[in-house]
Amino acid sequence: MSDQNDDAHIYSNFRGRGAGFNPHNRFEKSHTLAYEGEEPLLMDERTTLMETFPKTILNKVSSPDLFPLSINPYQGCEHGCVYCYARNTHEYWGLSAGLDFERKIIVKKNAPELLIKELSNKNHTPQPVMFSGNTDCYQPAERELKITRRLLEVFLKYKHPVALITKNALIKRDMDILCEMAQHRLVMVMISVTGVDENLRRKMEPRTSTYAQRIETIRALSEAGIATGVLFAPVIPALNSNEMPEVLQQAANAGATTASFNMIRLNGQVAPLFRNWLDNYFPDRSDKVWNQIKELHGGQVNDSRFNVRMKGEGPLAESLNRQFSILTHKLNFNKNKINWNLSDFNPDAGNPQLSMF
Repeated sequence: MSDQNDDAHIYSNFRGRGAGFNPHNRFEKSHTLAYEGEEPLLMDERTTLMETFPKTILNKVSSPDLFPLSINPYQGCEHGCVYCYARNTHEYWGLSAGLDFERKIIVKKNAPELLIKELSNKNHTPQPVMFSGNTDCYQPAERELKITRRLLEVFLKYKHPVALITKNALIKRDMDILCEMAQHRLVMVMISVTGVDENLRRKMEPRTSTYAQRIETIRALSEAGIATGVLFAPVIPALNSNEMPEVLQQAANAGATTASFNMIRLNGQVAPLFRNWLDNYFPDRSDKVWNQIKELHGGQVNDSRFNVRMKGEGPLAESLNRQFSILTHKLNFNKNKINWNLSDFNPDAGNPQLSMF
């Protein structure tokens, strides 16, 4: 227990949430524990949407193992995945990486207008944009707000390529736009499926679509002619790692043509959150899971080095990487790379008069 936050033990898990407490924000000078009592369920069931109006919406990504541009209409994520590496970004907003990340969602209401402005810039070079490299663009708030849908409409209008990652079957709502983008080779979708055990999902990713719904989403998108893949991430040794073969088999049967995976890494405050979650839900193997995560990252639970952080290192990582390679070859994944259409990009699409010339 020496790796765990010393204060974590006083908190219990909240209904429908992944995190069990709010760890201290590293940017705050004072550290005041806010114990919310023995029965905080009604308080925690509420989600607050907080509007913000940024000046830019396309983010340059320096990591060589990701797309060079990303877009995130939301900060924070109600899906509540306890392992999420993006939790720490909430600290930049003066909030906690724990329960705040799941129940205080920052909404970028002016995102579509900003995107029009940035795509209209003559200096913009078209290249695939990662949709939600940080938090899920199809989280529950999107059902009513439709910011992601409006952004997709802009990308289609400008004939600009995008790649989407989501755990939510809500993406099927926008199949009309996605199908049209697919006809122009402007889109690919990765559906994140982290296992087949629904009991584990409800604990680990409490407000996401069921695994069966995600596989059906892969099927629906694939049958509609949209390039669709499966992302098995994160791989958690001694917890969901044994489910990799079944996830890939189900995705292949549903029509997925690409597959990828990432190892779990517990950066910043995600580490005490995850350890607390392990101790609450899986006390019988908490130490085993924790130590095997360390084994993946040279004795630490996190590794921030590019090109290593997602695949891990050491004998256990090599074994899991080898298993993935064998399975993807057997199931005919990753045979063809998407041929992105960059030539149809039209920066004048927002100005009908200019687009005529």
